[in-house]
Amino acid sequence: MAKDKTQYVCSECGGTSPKWLGKCPSCGAWNSLVEQAPAAAPGAAQNRFGNTFAALGGASELAVLAEIEATDVARTATGLEELDRVLGGGIVPGGVTLIGGDPGIGKSTLLLQAADALQKAGQIALYVTGEESGAQVALRAHRLGLERSQVQLMAEIQLEKILATLDAHRPAIAIIDSIQTVYSDQLTSAPGSVAQVRECAAHLTRFAKASGTAVVLVGHVTKEGALAGPRVLEHMVDTVLYFEGDTHSSFRLVRAIKNRFGAVNEIGVFAMTERGLRGVANPSAIFLSQHAQPVPGSVVLVTLEGTRPMLVEIQALVDDGGPSPRRLSVGLERDRLAMLLAVLHRHAGVASMDQDVFVNAVGGVRITEPAADLAVMLAISSSLRGKALPKGFVAFGEVGLAGEVRPAPRGQERLREAAKLGFSVALVPKANAPKKPIEGLTIHAIDRVDEAMAVVRQLD
Repeated sequence: MAKDKTQYVCSECGGTSPKWLGKCPSCGAWNSLVEQAPAAAPGAAQNRFGNTFAALGGASELAVLAEIEATDVARTATGLEELDRVLGGGIVPGGVTLIGGDPGIGKSTLLLQAADALQKAGQIALYVTGEESGAQVALRAHRLGLERSQVQLMAEIQLEKILATLDAHRPAIAIIDSIQTVYSDQLTSAPGSVAQVRECAAHLTRFAKASGTAVVLVGHVTKEGALAGPRVLEHMVDTVLYFEGDTHSSFRLVRAIKNRFGAVNEIGVFAMTERGLRGVANPSAIFLSQHAQPVPGSVVLVTLEGTRPMLVEIQALVDDGGPSPRRLSVGLERDRLAMLLAVLHRHAGVASMDQDVFVNAVGGVRITEPAADLAVMLAISSSLRGKALPKGFVAFGEVGLAGEVRPAPRGQERLREAAKLGFSVALVPKANAPKKPIEGLTIHAIDRVDEAMAVVRQLD
């Protein structure tokens, strides 16, 4: 495309400019001009609003929603159970998935394993690498024990060549590693720029919908951990996955942030081994420390990740503080910790104004649901009193500012999971108390924080 046809569009007001400017000539916004693909050819038919309809062949037929037959989405299992769980059962033909994570976390390893499993199941899998050479990918395959893999490999970063190859071979799944390296000749900006990422992702998405090929885009992340590039990228795709974990630990979490074909906030747990990533059948074992005897400041929480109940150990340490006591939480919201300390003081008489308070979710897991409130408060109280809770004790429940303990969603499933793993005592909101007793589990149902503290003192 000739440079004189390149247009730059203001993201604030929609104004255009034939060249890039630091300041929009229409609205005066700074750094708002973004390169755009060329408009339709001059002379195209226009309506009275000036819109061009050259690409349209006529008006589309309309359908009544009630007359459309709803069918289940067909899925193809990837062969990795934990990945299938996050995806909602497997890959969907024509679905577009965006997966992001820190460098070196294992994104390419996971996708290469999935592509090989699909290829062995009779599906054509194409791996497009833009960051590594074919030899480097082959070396990784050897390390993973996939030296005889029949996965199709293509080292290319030009969008037009990638689309031509996809159209010629029509694979069941195409993995683009990564979308930040792909560029289109229709734009003059460098690969990885906002315009290139948006345009390339849009073309690949359109191809996926038209051909039925499932496309997986690997995305870079920023320093803050968010996906790099325009936010519209997450709206374009059907599924957004985040690959999480500490590079110093062998465990990895794949979390679904968006999924049009399954549950969101579902997680898959993997362990990194010499032969690649392996699914963890019982993830609760990762997040529970093995204490010989109960220790003060430790409480087991039954949390819910997507549709999966998991047991996570919450640890708290309360120690003498200085003039400005510290409040630090790892894996939990820091602002919520300050709120819980205030509720604990006002409604349960447990003061910690002059104490340093540290709270940690064991195993590096991040807990965002409010059902962790009760476990956090019990852990703080236990550490402050220096008395451990009884062995086999679990708790969950949301705590309000008025001191009430509110129910958590799917409480029955949480309790059954705790009983299955051998826990014998549970402190839960009264609304989550089961109508029928659960074998091997003694349940204490409470309405308020002060009742919870009274029950704990009785158990000492």
